[in-house]
Amino acid sequence: MSESSVHRPLIVPSVLPADFARLGEQVRDLCAAGVDRIQWDVMDGVFVPNLTFGPGVIAAARPYSTVGFEAHLMVVNPDQLISEYIDAGCELIIVHAEACTHLHRTLARIRELGARSGVALNPHTPAETVAHVLAETDLVLAMTVNPGFGGQPYIPAVEPKIAQLRRMIDESGRAIELEVDGGITADTIGGAGAAGADVFISGS
Repeated sequence: MSESSVHRPLIVPSVLPADFARLGEQVRDLCAAGVDRIQWDVMDGVFVPNLTFGPGVIAAARPYSTVGFEAHLMVVNPDQLISEYIDAGCELIIVHAEACTHLHRTLARIRELGARSGVALNPHTPAETVAHVLAETDLVLAMTVNPGFGGQPYIPAVEPKIAQLRRMIDESGRAIELEVDGGITADTIGGAGAAGADVFISGS
């Protein structure tokens, strides 16, 4: 972990592996276990080959939670959906740089609507992609798998990019979280943390 990380490491489980028939109950169980936030992997079946949670599902689960929700929008038109997921109870909205024609505008819009803004990068997307939007960003998510499915193996080749993002964030002087998502286990969390990540998504 970088000495310049802005806060203690955070553990944020994804509900993707949950029993969808018991989402509220399982959200409550996660909170009781002491998690820091809960992530909702929102997939549209177009940007990624899977289809998951609409805002109504998240809104129904929100009363069961005592921690914040983050929505990771793996969708082709995030701008059309941002307000719905904020209204559903998500305090942090993460959009993919690859899906945003005007990334600066999208991140600014999330903040205008009262949520924190995050930007995700697929494994192949260079760190430099976010260099000019850090002032509009509260979180950068480095994907350590290709998005779309749970249970994929961690891609260690992303670690140099995590380290580069850590340097960029530290040089910005802003309290931006650096999150990793994909294949994070007891065996891989050390490498991601040593590279500079301070928020870890745990799924299957």
